[in-house]
Amino acid sequence: FAATELKSGENGHFIVTADINGTAVKVMVDTGASAVALSYEDAQDIGLHPGTLDFNVPVSTAHGITKAAGVTLDTVEIDGVKVSDVKGMVLPEGVMRGSLLGMSFLGKLKSFKVEDGVLYLKN
Repeated sequence: FAATELKSGENGHFIVTADINGTAVKVMVDTGASAVALSYEDAQDIGLHPGTLDFNVPVSTAHGITKAAGVTLDTVEIDGVKVSDVKGMVLPEGVMRGSLLGMSFLGKLKSFKVEDGVLYLKN
């Protein structure tokens, strides 16, 4: 059992460093995102070789509809709270700055809640 508390930034967003497949990636926790959505650049850093992926999954982004590549992430961990086999999406180059930690991660936790500007994760 592991748990952590994350404080929101001045803008109310939760920006954290997640360990994805053994690589530190800055992400924004987004309960409105169905999956972990990785920028092309972050996917490259993690070693997912986005140039070889099949971008065939239609997704709706802030900038409209685009096609993403579906991936499975071996591990996603924040402050010792670790989840395995997490569904993710890699977005095309230049579509997104930064990555989102969505419900494919949060939904595998025992619980998560936001209270008074603090995000609690428990596994």
